[in-house]
Amino acid sequence: MDADDLLQRFDGRSRLLLRSLLSGVKAARRALWVFRRQRRCEPDLFIHACMDTLCQYEPCLDGEALTMRPLVCLFPVAFKRNLLSFLHLVHLMLPRPSLVCLLDCLSQDPSRDPWIRALLGQLRRDLQPQTCSKDPLLTPQGRERLGELCGRLASCGGLGARERFSWFSGLVPVDLPGPESERKRTSESAGFDVDGVAIRSKRRRTDGAGGGKAPSETDQLQLGWSQLTGDIETVPMETVPTETVPVETVPVGGAVEPQQLSAMGPSSVLPEHIKASVPRIKELLETEWDQGSSSVLQVLNECDPSQVELLCEALCLSEVPEQTLPQFITSLLGLSPDLSFSTAATLIRSLFLGKVHSLSEPASRCLVTAMTSLCNRYPRSTCFTLIGPVLEAGQTGSAQAELLCRLIEDCLEPHYQILVFERALAVAWSEGVLSVIHTLLDSQLELSADTFSLFTTRLSQQAPQFTTSMKFAKMVLTVLTKYQSHVNATHKHSLACSLDLNQTFLKKSLQAALKRISPA
Repeated sequence: MDADDLLQRFDGRSRLLLRSLLSGVKAARRALWVFRRQRRCEPDLFIHACMDTLCQYEPCLDGEALTMRPLVCLFPVAFKRNLLSFLHLVHLMLPRPSLVCLLDCLSQDPSRDPWIRALLGQLRRDLQPQTCSKDPLLTPQGRERLGELCGRLASCGGLGARERFSWFSGLVPVDLPGPESERKRTSESAGFDVDGVAIRSKRRRTDGAGGGKAPSETDQLQLGWSQLTGDIETVPMETVPTETVPVETVPVGGAVEPQQLSAMGPSSVLPEHIKASVPRIKELLETEWDQGSSSVLQVLNECDPSQVELLCEALCLSEVPEQTLPQFITSLLGLSPDLSFSTAATLIRSLFLGKVHSLSEPASRCLVTAMTSLCNRYPRSTCFTLIGPVLEAGQTGSAQAELLCRLIEDCLEPHYQILVFERALAVAWSEGVLSVIHTLLDSQLELSADTFSLFTTRLSQQAPQFTTSMKFAKMVLTVLTKYQSHVNATHKHSLACSLDLNQTFLKKSLQAALKRISPA
C-alpha cells in the first residue's frame, strides 16, 4: 500500500499536514509552517484525530504471514524520519498521552532504521529527561567518530571554539584548547596582539572570567542573541557529506562590518578570474536573468569573506531593482554547495538591508518573494544581518514591522524565533517592535523561566509609554491567554501594576484575564 492510499484514512486537514511530511529534506519545516496556520483556526482538535489515526492497527503482510501493525509503521522510512523531526519541534504543544502512544507505535517499526532509532531516543529524552539521561544516543563507534570530528573542528575553529562545541557536552568528550592558549595561538597566527583589538575579538566570556560580577538583564539578553552566531547553519545530512562541509569562523556579538571582513580574508583585492565575472553578472542583472546563466554565480563559492564584500560593492547589489530580485535569488538558490554563513550574510545585507530601512509603504511582492526565498534557505544569516540590525536601528515603522513579521512567520524555526525575541527585548520599544514581539508571542514560543521573567520586567518598564497603545494591550492579552503556565506570583503582581496604567477599552478584559490566572 503506497502513501497516497494511506493518506485517505485521514481528514482533509490531517492529509495536508502529513503530505507536507512527504515533500523531501525540508519536510519538517514545511509541516511546521502548515501546523502553525491550521492551529490558528482549530487549536486542538485536528492534531488529536491525526495522531490517533496514526496509532490505529492495520493488517499487513509480513512475508507470507498476516500481521497487525500501527498505521504509522506502514509509511515510508523518509516520512517517519520527517515525522519525528517535526514532533521534536512541536512536542510541547501536543497532548502528552497521544504523543507517547505514537512513539510507542514507532518503536515497533520493523525497518530498524538508525535515524529513526536516534530520533526516537531524542524525543524520549525531551519528554522524560530524568529517566532517559543515562541512555546513550550514540553507539561507541559513533562517539569515536564524533570525537575525532569535534577535535578537528575545534583545532581550526579559532576564537570561540569552546562556545561553538559546548552543545556536544554529554554526547562525547572533546578535548578543546583552553581559552587563553586558544586566544594566544589564534592572535599570533593572525599577526595581532593578545587583546585582539585589531580583529574585534572582544566577546562575552563563559569560562568564569567575568570577575564575579553578575550579568545585567541587558547582558543576559545579549548572551542569548550571541548564541545565534555560534550555531551551525543546518544542512540536511542526507544531501551534504560531512567531509565536504566547510568550517568557518564567524564573528560573535555583532554585525559583520567591511573592515572586519578585510581582516578575515587573505586578500584585499579581487583575483582576476573573479573580476572577469563582474561584467557578466552586471549584464545579466540589467537584462533578463535566465536559468542557464546562473553558473556564473558559482564564483561566490570561490570567494573568501573579504572578496564577497568587494564583489557585492562592485556589482552594486544594494541598487538592484526589486523586479530583478526574484530571478536572481532563484539562481542563487540553485548553487551547489550552499553558500557559507558569511557569504549568505553579506549577500542578504547588501541586497535587502538598505531597501528595508527605506520602506515607507508595504514592501512590493517582488521584494517579499525574493526575501522569503533566500531567508528560508539561510535563516541564521537572516537573523544576524537583517532582522537584528533593523530592530537595533530604532526606526522600525509599520512597513518594516510588517515585513519582519512575515519573515519570522514564514522563515524562522522556533529556536531562531526565541533568539529574535530575546533581541527584541533588548532594543528600544516602538509600535513596530511591539508588532514583532506580538507575532513572536502568538507563535507560542517555548520560553524559559528566565526569559519570561526578563520579558515581564521589560513589560512593566515600558507600560507608562504605551498607556493608550492597542498593540501593547493586545500583546499583553496574548501573554495572559497563551502563557498562563509561566506566570508566578511575582509576574502577576508586575502585570497587575502595568494594567493599572492602561487606558484602552481592553483594560477590563485584561484585568479579568489576569484574575483568572492561578500563579504557578
